[in-house]
Amino acid sequence: MYKHLIRPVLFCFDAEKVHYFVGFLLRHLTRCPLIVRLCKKLFTVEHPALHRNLFGLHFPNPVGVAAGFDKEGLLYNALSCFGFSHVEVGTVTPKGQPGNPKPRIFRLPDDGALINRMGFNNHGVDILAENLRRNKPKLIVGGNIGKNTLTPNHEAIGDYCRSFEVLFDLVDYFVVNVSCPNIANLTKLQDKDELLSLLNAIQNLNKSMPSPKPVLLKIAPDLNEIQLDEIIEIVLETGLNGIIATNTTTTRSNLNSPVSKVEKIGNGGLSGMPLTQRSTEVIRYIHQRSEGKIPIIGVGGIIKPEDAIRKIQAGASLVQIYTGFVYEGPFIAKRINKMLLKNAR
Repeated sequence: MYKHLIRPVLFCFDAEKVHYFVGFLLRHLTRCPLIVRLCKKLFTVEHPALHRNLFGLHFPNPVGVAAGFDKEGLLYNALSCFGFSHVEVGTVTPKGQPGNPKPRIFRLPDDGALINRMGFNNHGVDILAENLRRNKPKLIVGGNIGKNTLTPNHEAIGDYCRSFEVLFDLVDYFVVNVSCPNIANLTKLQDKDELLSLLNAIQNLNKSMPSPKPVLLKIAPDLNEIQLDEIIEIVLETGLNGIIATNTTTTRSNLNSPVSKVEKIGNGGLSGMPLTQRSTEVIRYIHQRSEGKIPIIGVGGIIKPEDAIRKIQAGASLVQIYTGFVYEGPFIAKRINKMLLKNAR
């Protein structure tokens, strides 16, 4: 029903406007207890074989929602009704910022993909914190933190630490985002020396707290093997709890969409089906090179349940969805979890 009736209608309108419209509907419809019970009955799968214990946290199943879908912390409880075990809020920055000019989300239906250049648009960490206080989470919530666009890289540590402190008592784990391609010079923070300084600062702050929180690093899919080896070394050296692999890609190879359409869209991070294979390759490489010592959350191109299974087989402990939710609709978590159960038998 979704793919043949609802999605074609939604795809007639601007992607960002549709996102906010759907978010509005989710927030308001799930205020009704009857609708919440109905959604959970329709969309959730509960079974002990799906449970995962990671970073000292208990996940009822391995399927979550990636950062970017719930930037302001308004949708996480609504999304819990659709079978997801966790939601990553953000990316959030210390100060609110409008992001890049619109339009900034584009669909590539021929590829099952999206291109976005949102640019960390958000209302700031204090607003996100207030939203989290107002609506007690009913599932695991991660906080994805970044720097303000106008903050130069040599001052980035202050931005990350500011958001870390504000959100510390409100989220279950943190994700350090240095891999978004839509912020000028941000990916340079993935360079070894800069990344080591940033992560050490965050970990020192984390260890000063009475009960430190899990901290993960989100990386780009466009890193080569030498860079991935450096990431593995840094994660182990700084004692991070895991890696999220991967963010969106800047490559545009092997697309089915007309070249003229892709060129007209311009810059931005590509997500969805074209990223499926590469993100899985990165997961497998990290898992093998680290000898399984680094827990991995797999993201990128999970459109079908089989995509999630392959990422778990490659070494991911959990998976996260974004573009797959757009293209496949509200049953995607249920389908993945049912296939996981089938394979577990």
